[in-house]
Amino acid sequence: MQLLDGKFASEQIKNQIAEEAASFLKDSGRKPHLVAILVGNDGGSETYVASKMKNCEKVGFKSSLIRYDVDVTEEALLEQIRKINLDADVDGLIVQLPLPKHIDPEKVTETIDYRKDVDGFHPVNLGRMMRNLPCFIPATPYGILLMLQAYNIDTTGKHCVVVGRSNIVGSPMSILMARNANPGNCTVTLTHSRTKDLKAIVLQADIIVAAIGQKNFVTADMVKPGAIIIDVGINRESSTTTKSGYKLYGDVDFENVAEKASWITPVPGGVGLMTIVGLLKNTLASARKEIY
Repeated sequence: MQLLDGKFASEQIKNQIAEEAASFLKDSGRKPHLVAILVGNDGGSETYVASKMKNCEKVGFKSSLIRYDVDVTEEALLEQIRKINLDADVDGLIVQLPLPKHIDPEKVTETIDYRKDVDGFHPVNLGRMMRNLPCFIPATPYGILLMLQAYNIDTTGKHCVVVGRSNIVGSPMSILMARNANPGNCTVTLTHSRTKDLKAIVLQADIIVAAIGQKNFVTADMVKPGAIIIDVGINRESSTTTKSGYKLYGDVDFENVAEKASWITPVPGGVGLMTIVGLLKNTLASARKEIY
């Protein structure tokens, strides 16, 4: 078993991004600028946004955080997004999910200008992705592609089974892994909670992308020897043994599956770190006006 180390891969790529950001600053006189909107004070969201802001600083980006109380109206939030859409100094805009129940996340996503949608969730970007046209790829799938590239893993001709069909990870991942590209050129099976004989299907996989949101869902008896395991899950549980008061688990039973895998991502320290890299690369591409 070899580790797909997100810390190692992300640091290598962030060094490259920092060099490119410095060159952009020299040529344009400004830094790439990412704006994040955070509604409420969810602990997980606070952590994720703080990490994104910290990484922006590390690679030489400008970052801004706009906070709202949990009772902000949907219209007030949408109006702020429209204002940012018109701000020429802002290259990327993310609205941290989840949002309070009274705010429709689809309305929020569609209000963001697709040219600043560095999370890659806007229908225009998803549609362009399906047609293999220039677009912002959703940050987590993009990060997974970058990790596979960093470790020179050839995916051509492999059977990739994606477990989970979310619009954020599973569905776009299935499209990307089937594209005529590297990483890509896989035969892809997209599975989910209603899939019959799920275990038997996953057992056929050369590459497993686990993104179903359940702790240790993929077990050793679902994995054939030599499979490549990409664990997207981040499941929090309270813990008295950690300083933070919680412990993170993936969607894969790492301890037992690792013995059978050729490559595997850890949780934490795997896909989560690469997601931020995908976000940074999208923001730099936006600053350069590569998506129009």
